[in-house]
Amino acid sequence: MSQQRFLLRGGKVLGGQASDLLIANGRIEAMSASISDEAATVLDIKGSIILPGLVDLHTHLREPGREDSETVASASRAGAKGGFTALSAMANTSPVADTAGVVEQVYRLGQEAGFLDVFPIGAVTQGLKGEQLSEIGAMADSVARVRVFSDDGNCVFDPMVMRRALEYVKKFDGVIAQHAQEPRLTVDSQMNEGIISSKLGLKGWPAIAEEAIIARDVLLAEHVQSRLHICHVTTAGGVEIIRWAKARGIQVTAEVTPHHLLLTDDLANSYDPVFKVNPPLRTTKDVMALREALSDGTIDIVATDHAPHTSETKDCEWAEASFGMIGLETALSIVNKTMVESGLLDWAGVAHRMSSAPAKIGHYPNHGQNLTVGSVAHITVINPTKSWIVDRDLVVSKSRNTPYHGYELPGLVTHTFFGGRATMIDSKLMDKVV
Repeated sequence: MSQQRFLLRGGKVLGGQASDLLIANGRIEAMSASISDEAATVLDIKGSIILPGLVDLHTHLREPGREDSETVASASRAGAKGGFTALSAMANTSPVADTAGVVEQVYRLGQEAGFLDVFPIGAVTQGLKGEQLSEIGAMADSVARVRVFSDDGNCVFDPMVMRRALEYVKKFDGVIAQHAQEPRLTVDSQMNEGIISSKLGLKGWPAIAEEAIIARDVLLAEHVQSRLHICHVTTAGGVEIIRWAKARGIQVTAEVTPHHLLLTDDLANSYDPVFKVNPPLRTTKDVMALREALSDGTIDIVATDHAPHTSETKDCEWAEASFGMIGLETALSIVNKTMVESGLLDWAGVAHRMSSAPAKIGHYPNHGQNLTVGSVAHITVINPTKSWIVDRDLVVSKSRNTPYHGYELPGLVTHTFFGGRATMIDSKLMDKVV
């Protein structure tokens, strides 16, 4: 059966001039002010922004092992709902994705779901224990062709292990993505260390615990001349270290999450564990520094750190609750609110930080391409003039731990195309990809 043809009428590519865009045979076949094609399904997207499909370099899909929280299929649907055409599956599953067999299983589950590409991230160390390197080479050579390795959820705390990992991935231009958290400075920590943690009687999580690891690892990366990626940066001090490292020519990239661009530690005053996340929500000063860093390129990308949890592990006392919040379906709207509406980024900048730059870091072929004739039709459409209210009972994810329940967010993702196939039309997910 030949693939369906779609004619997107009146959208603005990267926010530029309105034009028509024709999708056929999995690619962008034509772009001009006016296109006529009687065989195509016409979609009126006047006033909307056309972006390359979003790429998330940091997603927790939970499968295998915690299918009660999320599955590859349910996360794929949630990703399509949020405008994503590629997700990166973190390794902290059960069993841990530290062998070729596990990463190939996750990769194939993504292929079977069919809503987007799922690229597994391999563990740096066996069992995420930080002691012995995992089967890095075997995962790189596997069907999944893993190029990003991370113990996310845990820090690779031993500097010798971190050095060996950085050296190992050089042979295939891989990257080590570090969860920057000095474990000895964060034992039993519950939230950002500061005035609010003292008032609430919750053990604080100092900024220096993140910054110390960032500083150590950029120096290690410089020493061995390898690629380092810093996961979910949250502090103003961390931003300054990364800025210094880049000025020095060190091969370091960094990400920020949507929730750290918007939410602050004062939300912990509610004692609602939906706001408990690792790393923790920080201060307004940190949020402003993160926004500026994303704007000027010190922070390279936005990554969701989508972390689904069951109600049993979140609807409980703060100290007993799991760390994490979901974010695939709200990410683009949050970036619109914090970065576009503030004037810190234009839509071309959003496309770079949420599509082309993460695809480049991860070595994801066919993703993050320029929207030109002949390119693979991974496409996201957002209507920036429409707002929507987040309802945790209507999310596509299997879990409900969104911190934005009841929030009115600007910008509605209306269409997603994965390889020319529609995964969402007019904000409605397809029962199957067409």
